[in-house]
Amino acid sequence: MADPFRRFRVARKLRESSVITSFHLEPDDGGDIWPYRPGQYLTLRVPGTGGPVLRTYSLSTADSDPRMHRISVKREDQGVGSGWLHDRVAEGDVIEVAAPRGGFVLDEDSTRPVLLLAGGVGVTPLLAMLHRLAGTDRKVWFIQAAENGDVHALRDEVAGLTVAAGGRVVAKTVYRSPSDTDRARGRFDAEGVIDRALLQSLLPIDDYEVYLCGPTPFMVAMWRLLTGIGIAPERIAYEFFGKGGSLAALAREQAEQKPAPASVMPAHAPKALARLEHITDPDARAVPDVLPVAKTPKAAAAGSAGQVVFARSGVTTAWGGPEASILEMAEAAGLDPEFSCREGICNTCMCGIREGSVEYLQAPLDPPPAGKVLICCTRPVGRVVLDL
Repeated sequence: MADPFRRFRVARKLRESSVITSFHLEPDDGGDIWPYRPGQYLTLRVPGTGGPVLRTYSLSTADSDPRMHRISVKREDQGVGSGWLHDRVAEGDVIEVAAPRGGFVLDEDSTRPVLLLAGGVGVTPLLAMLHRLAGTDRKVWFIQAAENGDVHALRDEVAGLTVAAGGRVVAKTVYRSPSDTDRARGRFDAEGVIDRALLQSLLPIDDYEVYLCGPTPFMVAMWRLLTGIGIAPERIAYEFFGKGGSLAALAREQAEQKPAPASVMPAHAPKALARLEHITDPDARAVPDVLPVAKTPKAAAAGSAGQVVFARSGVTTAWGGPEASILEMAEAAGLDPEFSCREGICNTCMCGIREGSVEYLQAPLDPPPAGKVLICCTRPVGRVVLDL
């Protein structure tokens, strides 16, 4: 199998805030950059003490420079990838990058108005979407939550896109804990957290498409808020940094643990949001969440095509359709296997295969060893028995 990685030179390294730095990447072979959709990410092969590791970072722009890709990376105290990029990688260095991936992408065929809701460094894929939307006729609301002006990145870029859009883009910033300088310079529009009152004051009643990205507690709070004001769940697309899941399920769990107040005002923000800028982990996979398949797999006789036996769980299920992976089949059957990326990058879902064979929906960046499979991006060929 050909190496999926390509060499890129760091043409520019630009500090965007106290915690976020942008890296402009130019093909070292002089060729064209890869085509990509707003919201997708790049995968970097990062040197590690035990060998190379893979880390992914969202593309933070679209169409601004056809010669370069740009990622904007938050430095994490324990981040292998972010520490390497911030401390070791300099302008002129060459790094290894794999082509854009990810299903959390802007629907460019739609004409609905758009709401982009960003928490911390979750702004990166949404900023790429804003770049593309600013050149269309669609109405856009861009709302970003950050701790304060010191960590708030790419503010001027958003402001420039807003002005250039001629009134079609409304951008608002919410600081949880603004500094005296933030107040003196008028850097923010609201203080505390994004709440129902703020959204209702900004958004006319309409059929919005919402794109949501940030720390999981932030997204759960936003999911509850958005569905609470009548936005249909199928209109809300979201992306996790790190292991994801279903926001609907996480919101239900939160509601069962503690009744939600009738109105969550900024002064009474949940403690989980208190350190917004520190709980996003951009060194983890930025994961497009795929909800478990809500249907019963098609019945099939033993030994027929597309049957999966989860040996350790004592569960047998039939192939449910061409769109499903074995991971989705396991979730639909009530199992809870480990996973992170769902796209063949992190190898978290790797398990043993006892019998049969699988085919990959897309080639993994780091193929598993013999006798192992990645269930997040495979489907069964005939009857398969897995050590799961």
